Amino acid sequence: MAFSAGVDSTALFFLLLENKIEFDIAIVNYNQREQSKKEVLYAKELAKKYNKKIFLKELEYEKISNFEKVARDIRYSFFENIIKEFSYETLITAHQLNDKLEWFFMQLSKGAGVFELLGLQEYQKREFYTISRPLLNISKEELESYLIENQIKYFIDNTNFDEKYKRNYFRHNFSDKFLQNFKQGVLKSFEYMQNDLDSLNIQLEPIYQKEQLFIFKNLKDENLNIKVIDKCLKRVGILISKAQRDEILKQQQSVISNKFAICIQEKTIWICPYIKDTMSKKFKEECRVFKVPKLLRSYLFSKGIMPKEILKDLAIYF
Repeated sequence: MAFSAGVDSTALFFLLLENKIEFDIAIVNYNQREQSKKEVLYAKELAKKYNKKIFLKELEYEKISNFEKVARDIRYSFFENIIKEFSYETLITAHQLNDKLEWFFMQLSKGAGVFELLGLQEYQKREFYTISRPLLNISKEELESYLIENQIKYFIDNTNFDEKYKRNYFRHNFSDKFLQNFKQGVLKSFEYMQNDLDSLNIQLEPIYQKEQLFIFKNLKDENLNIKVIDKCLKRVGILISKAQRDEILKQQQSVISNKFAICIQEKTIWICPYIKDTMSKKFKEECRVFKVPKLLRSYLFSKGIMPKEILKDLAIYF
């Protein structure tokens, strides 16, 4: 599980213990605050007391612009390396109801559809692991009460009160206050919206993924298709403009920032890194036979991903 020694992750730690769920902990110290040393020490104490493995990443102090995004990228890269090396299957995070509503308001302010509004899901499949967020229906206030009642130590990160960070601005001015007054209504609304989303039975996750090749179902709707593409590219750190979205839909294939190739076919959407490389004649012919988009062929060849293998795995969907 992702641990920080704050209210949410400390409560999650002890709730997992109570429910006899096996887990280990991972913590990143960005060394931006003096208190972070004490938080790491506390994590080590808990790991030793409860016989948990602890994975720690220490960063040298430096002033980082766009800290939230950089910190998130570092954190998830660290988690994913641990998952790969030690064959974990699930990353458990302590996102809770306040986080979910905060995300909802942030997306609402920018103009978003239901998929973006409900972006924090209880379970989210990644390439080789699943993200689990078991606290999404529990408020931060409830988690703090749980810790106080059980006399469990936790830390408060004072940067959470700094409204220069957009999430803090939304949290303090909108989501926390709203939740204090309308918690049951919020829970019901999220439940109804999730049921509506599930009933659409729309495939937003890849139906095939290997290395950085992603294949999605063509949803036969331009708005839905561009949401799928946008979401996929965000995972690899690429944000596309409206002009780029329009070009993708118009051309049905495109190379974004000279980095990623996208191709929309009749039944599928293909996305992978764009490279130029020589290929064997045999591989080119196999790509032609199995209708692999030209922009993606060099990447598949470089990774040894065979078209026949892809089409065999896709057969169950069509």
